[in-house]
Amino acid sequence: MNTPEVSNPATWPLAVFFILAVLLVIFMLAVSFVLGQRHRSRATDEPYECGIVSTGSAQVRFGVKFYLMAMFFVIFDLEAAFILAWAVVVRDLGWVGYCEVSIFIGILIAALFYLWRMGALDWGTLKQRKGPGKP
Repeated sequence: MNTPEVSNPATWPLAVFFILAVLLVIFMLAVSFVLGQRHRSRATDEPYECGIVSTGSAQVRFGVKFYLMAMFFVIFDLEAAFILAWAVVVRDLGWVGYCEVSIFIGILIAALFYLWRMGALDWGTLKQRKGPGKP
């Protein structure tokens, strides 16, 4: 009984491509090491941005409100991706899918309303938001 030999002729081009890509990276690193400049001075170690000489420390502390807004953006952006995936297959899901996404959007609106009422979306303190001269 002859068993057919299992071979996939479509895998060898992928292997050749991978080997060539690795060899190309090694070649580029070797050439840059051989031809690259090797001088150290104070000016080459300084950060330089658009012609402006840096002053002060690079360690700037941001307020928590920036991270909070970034977190809210990521969360609600992810929800938009879920709604987009639903929109692609809306006809296949029918009314059941419509009811489910309606509940999902309702929960999102409730979460947004909760964040708004808790003051998580406000940038300033209560005194700053009311303005000068207002009680």
